[in-house]
Amino acid sequence: MANLKTLAKETAIYGMSSIIGRFLNYLLVPLYTAKLSAESGGYGIVTNIYAITALLLVLLTYGMETGFFRFANKSEEDAQTVYSTTLLSVGSTSILFIVLCLFFLNPIASFLEYGSHPEFVAMMAIVVGMDAFQCIPFAYLRYKKRPIKFAALKLLFIFTNILMNIFFFVWAPALYKSNPELVSWFYDPSYGAGYAFLANLICTSFIMLLFIPDLISVKYKFDADLLKRMLKYSFPILILGIAGILNQTADKILYPFLVDNKAEADVQLGIYGAASKIAMIMAMFTQAFRFAYEPFVFGKSRDKDSKEMYATAMKFFIIFTLLAFLAVMFYMDILKHIIRSDYWPGLRVVPIVMAAEMFMGIYFNLSFWYKLIDETRWGAYFSIIGCSVVIILNVVFVPIYGYMACAWAGFAGYATAMILSYVVGQKKYPINYDLRRIGSYALLAIILYIPAMYIPIENMFLRLAFRTLLLCLFVTYIIKKDFPLNQIPIINRLIRK
Repeated sequence: MANLKTLAKETAIYGMSSIIGRFLNYLLVPLYTAKLSAESGGYGIVTNIYAITALLLVLLTYGMETGFFRFANKSEEDAQTVYSTTLLSVGSTSILFIVLCLFFLNPIASFLEYGSHPEFVAMMAIVVGMDAFQCIPFAYLRYKKRPIKFAALKLLFIFTNILMNIFFFVWAPALYKSNPELVSWFYDPSYGAGYAFLANLICTSFIMLLFIPDLISVKYKFDADLLKRMLKYSFPILILGIAGILNQTADKILYPFLVDNKAEADVQLGIYGAASKIAMIMAMFTQAFRFAYEPFVFGKSRDKDSKEMYATAMKFFIIFTLLAFLAVMFYMDILKHIIRSDYWPGLRVVPIVMAAEMFMGIYFNLSFWYKLIDETRWGAYFSIIGCSVVIILNVVFVPIYGYMACAWAGFAGYATAMILSYVVGQKKYPINYDLRRIGSYALLAIILYIPAMYIPIENMFLRLAFRTLLLCLFVTYIIKKDFPLNQIPIINRLIRK
């Protein structure tokens, strides 16, 4: 029981720090779109470079974070040797990456079409190198069951990053107007997106400094044979990670190469990236659901058959994501103000991107079967096929349809991976999902969505009232079919009284 309580407490700390962190990071979207106009293409540059760094982070950690957990928990291995070997390996490759990027900076910047600002590439190369290395000390904190320090450092980075961005995008411009002599020595109003990368560099370096006392105290020992075994174990995870991150970022990485006019590509990518961030609200909702519901489901595993438990979890996950989808779309008149009005043309991608996020969540839940039977190669197959669909559709259709092709490519890629995982999973590890009930919720969501979006109501308040009524109908259906109020402890006690 004590172990279960500890697990629950740590899950809550990791979970809440992750959700709060994503929410706080999300606050940078309105800041960037307010200060970087769509026409400037600044947010397109931010979107493109951060997509590239996300891929590079997976490459530079090369599955060693998971490998560390696997080998540190083996009884025949010395955990400190595993940790120091992992640190030395990832640290060496990260330093090598930074050195090579700085040495070949101009050719790399020219290839990425940032020849006029090679320092953008330099800053983010240093950031991604440090981030990759920091993954291992953060993993060690989790291994040593130190969730509070883990969460504190993660949140400290986010708070510092937000403050630095506010400084460069709000305070410094104000000071430049009123007292230019105070900031003109380091602040240039025309630098724009570059300050987003500078803020990240400063904050990542700050966290690295805080890790120095822990890194100095490590008794370093390098085991070449251990590293070979870890690399062999981690390589399939690397392939799976590459495919997974490309599913999320391929469109944003490829877009500047698929549009002839680089300036126009930055503008359109900025609009697409900003609008897509509204769809990320649902990603936060679904993550919150997983943190809240999964401990409950696994806690009940002693009372129910595991397959029935997985089927129930899937049903409620889909119900929750459909509710989130409707809520975001029904209140778009309010949520669209997260981004500046010149980004609003991109709002048409939001329902498509949210549907793709829903498919990704379902695919994540379906992944239980190949993990349970130790056939994780299937996950790599599905992710690679889905990633291929995304890349092919982007290459073929982006030059014709622009960023709408990006949205539909993501939709098709995740749908492909989801369907393949379900079909193969039902043969390898059959689970009796309640498709009839799930289908009824999906059908009801579509029925409510159509009048909400296509019945013309000019007055915004009446329109929101009408959509709220439709959303209440969906919630009422949930309560009637799958979530009776008398099952909620507080309400049940009130009813009994």
